Amino acid sequence: MSSIPEGWSYGPWHDGPDPLKAPADLRDALDEIGRDVMNGSSPRSALEELLRRGTRNTQGLDDLSRRLWERRREIERRHNLDGTLRDVQRLLNEALEAERHELFPNPSDDARFREAQLDALPSGTAAAVRELANYDWQSSEARAKYEEIRELLGRELLGSRFEGMKEALQQTTPEDVEAINEMLTDLNALLAAHAQGRPEVPELFEEFMANHGEFFPENPQNVEELIDVLAQRAAAAQRMMNSMTAEQRAELMELSQQAFGSPQLAQQLAQLDAQLQSLRPGEDWYGSEQMSGEDPLGLAEGARAMSDLAELDALAEQLAQSYPGARLEDIDLDALTRQLGDEATVDARRLSELERELRDQGLIERAPDGSLRLSPKALRQLGQTALADVLRAARGSGERDAANAGAAGELSGSTRQWEFGDTQPWDVPRTVRNAVLRTAHTGGGGVKLDVADVEIAETEHRARAAVALLVDTSWSMVQEGRWLPMKRTALALHQLISTRYRNDALQLITFGRYAGVVELPQLIGMEGTWEQGTNAHHALLLAGRHLRRHPDAQPVVLMVTDGEPTAHLEPDGTAEFSYPPEPATLRKTIFEVDRLAKLGATLTVFRLGDDPRLNAFVDLLARRSGGRVLAPDPDGLGAAVVGDYLRTRRKL
Repeated sequence: MSSIPEGWSYGPWHDGPDPLKAPADLRDALDEIGRDVMNGSSPRSALEELLRRGTRNTQGLDDLSRRLWERRREIERRHNLDGTLRDVQRLLNEALEAERHELFPNPSDDARFREAQLDALPSGTAAAVRELANYDWQSSEARAKYEEIRELLGRELLGSRFEGMKEALQQTTPEDVEAINEMLTDLNALLAAHAQGRPEVPELFEEFMANHGEFFPENPQNVEELIDVLAQRAAAAQRMMNSMTAEQRAELMELSQQAFGSPQLAQQLAQLDAQLQSLRPGEDWYGSEQMSGEDPLGLAEGARAMSDLAELDALAEQLAQSYPGARLEDIDLDALTRQLGDEATVDARRLSELERELRDQGLIERAPDGSLRLSPKALRQLGQTALADVLRAARGSGERDAANAGAAGELSGSTRQWEFGDTQPWDVPRTVRNAVLRTAHTGGGGVKLDVADVEIAETEHRARAAVALLVDTSWSMVQEGRWLPMKRTALALHQLISTRYRNDALQLITFGRYAGVVELPQLIGMEGTWEQGTNAHHALLLAGRHLRRHPDAQPVVLMVTDGEPTAHLEPDGTAEFSYPPEPATLRKTIFEVDRLAKLGATLTVFRLGDDPRLNAFVDLLARRSGGRVLAPDPDGLGAAVVGDYLRTRRKL
């Protein structure tokens, strides 16, 4: 077994993207975006919807946001903010009980006087603690309980302003208190110098951190970072106070004067809060929360809960991505880990990588007007998926995938893996090469040919076809759920012709009130609009022009529609609409079919729906042109159109 060379070590990859990491599932993501775009969404909206919805293996932004709000509700419903008051009241009761227990057996007048003092204490917790500040305790246990109150108040006050301070001061000594007071004095002096804009502030900051850096686990690098850390915590402490009742706030304000047995700490913290509020007025100093649970929180835990709530709100805004220029890189992954755990962070990172990869791979690009659109590369990938789906559907209905780029003829120069039923000649060098590489990879002895190694040489047709695909874009196509199947059909046919029958000339023609020639990106991004009219006459007219431009090609006309013609084009270029159809509309439409027949074109009509008037009319068109009528359901439309095109192509 080889050993690791001296001076080398292995660890997590930190220098940019991990080169061994599994790539983002771009194909599935692009398919979902393409489906939404073809349904009428803009590419930007489709991308945002994908990120909100997530993928098969990754929670989306909506799920992460839901978990954030559940976490927020859990904090609000589980906790309340009177933990410190409860602890002080408990310790006070224990101290008084221990003191009375000590005084009871003592028959002296002094003992009775002390009992009278205890009985006369004010009912309020803070007032009672203040009254007992100079009391000469007879019970050592009672004295310890009272000192514990003072230490508790000091720890809670500091813990509400400094992260981790409460835990660090479990065993407080007079030296600790002195060090804290010195730190607060120096801190207030530093912030005052910063507020005055004094030039020696960087040196003062370095000196301050050298003397008191142990109080700041966040390790700020300059005075601005120090102020940010302190202001966020102080604002959280203030929101906690705002969330209490007026009586609770008054009790705590009075109790704070007893922290560590001296009002100096409370005064220093009040000065610190005032400076921080002046330096960071943008923090939320006036907000409050409704905490209605049974679990009491002390001042330190309450401030931490308020910080958590603020962090949850900030994360929710980042996940919403509703502000200008929002990107998933904006999400604070460290905060997300703190609030929802590592799994949520992994999901957020995957979504961010997916968004970045879609842009970096050139699948989404900016149009000249600044809007987002699917790139040609994305359309090709969508076309591959659509064509594969169509061919699978065709095989399921008894058709075999006609994957060859042409029948027997001259080699096209390209190859592909052999599939059952292929009749093209083998590409022997590539087949043998595949076998050698596979055998070397598996470590087997000798080279053995496997069916998976076989590649065939594609051949190329010499015959050409001029294909016009006419697709109905009237409102009924949207209303009846035929919009997306129509677009996927056009996408699949375009992919088939552009990759396997490159010599064929395809033209896409849409027709509603008017007809028009469109490029594939226009059709994919087309939104359904309320428009009356099915102008098959105009569409057939444009199809005839396309066929005449390619006199050496076999003419093929494919029409997808769900309604009888209800509009025709007048000589002045206006569209005349009427329902039921006028005789002139039907006459002009049939006239164009007859003109196509004279060009040798046969018309195949793909009828969607069962309207009797439509059935009768398209049957008439098929008879006039020598074509045929197919009536697929929307899910089978692509297989029907591609299958009919291939059937015509095989005749060539």
